Amino acid sequence: MVKATMITKDRKPVAERGGWIRNRIKPEQIEKYLDQGREFIDVPAIEQALAANAKPDPKRVREILAKALAIETLTPDETACLLHVQDPALLAEMRQTAAAVKVKVYDNRIVTFAPLYLSNLCVNDCLYCGFRCSNTEESRRILSLDEVQREVEVLAGQIGHKRLILVYGEHPKSGIDYIASTLRTIMDVKVKTRRGWGQIRRCNVNAAPMSVEELRVLNEAGIGTFQVFQETYHRPTYEKLHPRHTIKGNYLWRLYSMHRAMEAGVDDVGLGVLFGLYDWKFEVMSLLYHAIELEKRFGIGPHTISFPRLEPAHNTPFVQNLQYAVSDEDFKRLVTVIRLAVPYTGMILTARENAQLRREILPLGCTQTDASTRIGIGAYADQLDGAQRGEIQQFLLGDTRSLDDVVRELAEAGSITSFCTAGYRCGRTGQKIMKLLRSGKEGQFCKLNAVITFREWLDDFASPETMAAGEKVLAREIAQVKQQMPEVFETFMSYYEKTRTGERDLYF
Repeated sequence: MVKATMITKDRKPVAERGGWIRNRIKPEQIEKYLDQGREFIDVPAIEQALAANAKPDPKRVREILAKALAIETLTPDETACLLHVQDPALLAEMRQTAAAVKVKVYDNRIVTFAPLYLSNLCVNDCLYCGFRCSNTEESRRILSLDEVQREVEVLAGQIGHKRLILVYGEHPKSGIDYIASTLRTIMDVKVKTRRGWGQIRRCNVNAAPMSVEELRVLNEAGIGTFQVFQETYHRPTYEKLHPRHTIKGNYLWRLYSMHRAMEAGVDDVGLGVLFGLYDWKFEVMSLLYHAIELEKRFGIGPHTISFPRLEPAHNTPFVQNLQYAVSDEDFKRLVTVIRLAVPYTGMILTARENAQLRREILPLGCTQTDASTRIGIGAYADQLDGAQRGEIQQFLLGDTRSLDDVVRELAEAGSITSFCTAGYRCGRTGQKIMKLLRSGKEGQFCKLNAVITFREWLDDFASPETMAAGEKVLAREIAQVKQQMPEVFETFMSYYEKTRTGERDLYF
């Protein structure tokens, strides 16, 4: 059992940490993927594409939109063209097409999840991060397995989440053994609810880059998607923000983390950029380059792309005066272009953004969002009022609304909240799900399972107001299933009725 630990002065393990740090990076696991010593982010080519497409032709823009609607990955030149669109009418067409692409691939579902921070111990010293090792005002803590269980009992038994993203600082105390133990602990928690029982059914992991050997252990432990955000793809900026003597100071070790994950058998990987560190147009182009590289090398693009913006963090002066701060309007543009450029990928909008902006961004092609979010270590069980405490958080949130509130708002806007994780357990991962996503067929499976899991969540957790809004959505969705998929309707309704009577975790 791992004990809970409050860290103030971590003097004793310095030598231990030093050895651990020196042995983290495996150069041979980078070099094998280089192209004659070159990385896949081609800075001159990106800059040339951006310069050459500065004045987009409306006819060409519409041709590019048609390609995106056919669920084909855009080229760098095509993406650069969209990034420079200024005409309001063309921008409106881009947003309409982005919304249409999302519905074509994912139907009208929005998947919800919660982040669970398990440790804020970190050996790195990123200038923009509240968890950086030089931040002496941060209150350090790593959750014991008993504390992890208590967090999950709240998330799965009181709030109603089925899917988590687990977040770990990079530190020997939260290494692969700890990560694997917490994964197993989380998946074993089962909590009685109003009508059935609550349980986490998928754990995605946001952690530091790992070796192939560690990633195999993670895969065997039952990971969902493995996320590593590059933070910034602009190497000079990256090296300024991440001190050279730290693990994270190695740009290439991070850049090729998804290659190692796929080599280790992890089917689903998630990319991301921390917008605000460098020019947002360059970062969008680099995300596309990364997606194209994975498609070329492994036949599988990113399962998800995330696009968090820098937010204030406790005792972190860097975030107070950003040279490359992204405005709300530019944020809407970059989300739209990512949806169009990589049309098959899932897109994650987080509670870093305030509620009003999330209402405006979600329709632009997003597929996932978090709710009831608390990012303090131990905050779900310890901070019942949901108040934010900067000294135990990586950054400050913009939206702390409850899952019930978010689900009700989505229902009133015509979307169904999906708590489905069936595809992953049925083997619809990796290349299989990519083919289904590109063909639009995955949305059919997902509609069936979204209805069943939404019924389950409403009966177990919804307030009366949310129940009323949800019932209207369910009636419409069931009618669509009957019309669009009559061959499975009888079986589907039998699953639905069993769920109404208290059976749980039924899926196609």
